[in-house]
Amino acid sequence: MTRFTIASFNVKNLIGADTEYYRFQSYTPEEYAWKVDWMADQLLTMDADIVGFQEIFEEAALRDVIAEADRRGAELNASVLPGRDKRYHRKAIFKKLGSKGYADAALAFAPNIHDTGLPGNRRPGVAILSRYGFAEAPEIIQDLDSPVNIPFQQLGGNEAGGITISTLSRPILKVRIPVGDQVITLFNCHLKSKLGEFITPEGADFAPEADLTHYDPIGRAMGAMRAAVRRMAEAWVLRREIVAELTAGHPVMVTGDFNDGEHAVSSEIISGETPFKNYAWMLRHDAETPRDRYSEEEDAQIRADILKLQLTPAEKFFARKSLRDMVYTTAFGGVHESIDQIYLSRHFHPDNDSRIGEMEYFSVFNDHLTDGSHPEAPYNKLASDHGQIMAHMRMNETSA
Repeated sequence: MTRFTIASFNVKNLIGADTEYYRFQSYTPEEYAWKVDWMADQLLTMDADIVGFQEIFEEAALRDVIAEADRRGAELNASVLPGRDKRYHRKAIFKKLGSKGYADAALAFAPNIHDTGLPGNRRPGVAILSRYGFAEAPEIIQDLDSPVNIPFQQLGGNEAGGITISTLSRPILKVRIPVGDQVITLFNCHLKSKLGEFITPEGADFAPEADLTHYDPIGRAMGAMRAAVRRMAEAWVLRREIVAELTAGHPVMVTGDFNDGEHAVSSEIISGETPFKNYAWMLRHDAETPRDRYSEEEDAQIRADILKLQLTPAEKFFARKSLRDMVYTTAFGGVHESIDQIYLSRHFHPDNDSRIGEMEYFSVFNDHLTDGSHPEAPYNKLASDHGQIMAHMRMNETSA
């Protein structure tokens, strides 16, 4: 029986020292050392087998963090693990005290195609760290081969315009990871944030909506709408990739910062529809009389077709097991919510008799979070403004 852990870690702007990533924002060497120190401590505390990272500007900086976590892990092991000369060295308790380290782990980094390298105008990518390596070369999804065309129709019929998106704001990283006798497809993503997307007129230094001394509520609302539409389009691109994997019979997991709660439209696009309780109550799509309803056989077929392509947040399994519902990964303006998730396909659902594994426990690392609306809140710049989440998984034994 194979047990493993998978985590999602939005690190908040990881980049080397003296490098301006956003306008007038950079780390001094001391601040960078502090950030590496904090991240290494978090990584060591989680000790996850698979980690999906978001907001990585430079692969080298992430490798610094991993190396520091390994150094500390080696010191920890020397302190707490008994040598082989001790007759009790095999006791199970010591498996929990030590660190496995990442010396032999594989790291995949997906840089952002919108990152020009220009100071103050950098764009972050994502990464995946795996102690199990990768079954094949990682794939980066950002510059779309075929643009996403979103046509609209007038409520009474006829064409009503549309939207076209040819690139994603940040890359989606897709890898296949061998775990036990299974290969799991993992997607790691960071969808467009809720920050408004404003357009700078040609020749201007900034977008008019950015000037808060001349507050433009309508323009800023339009910026928020652009961000929401982009986020939902990116969610659809991710969903298309997920369905392709599920249709091929591959187990799927998704880690990431979705910048929306579990019940937001964008999140539901990714996870898939929740089936209606009984389609035999529903009027058929081709009904000719009020009595034309779906049959019980069709009801069973529809529900099965929807469920086999559905993802479920690991957080939901945790709440179901523990009778708790207070999980949050961000805190701002008095609002505590979960916008980071680990989604699991039906292959890991406890109600699925054909499951290949399931979640045993769920960990949330959010003690460092403070309400960012307080200007003097500690950690605001250097620690992450997201909590980390980790699912503890158990793979079932398969008969030979």
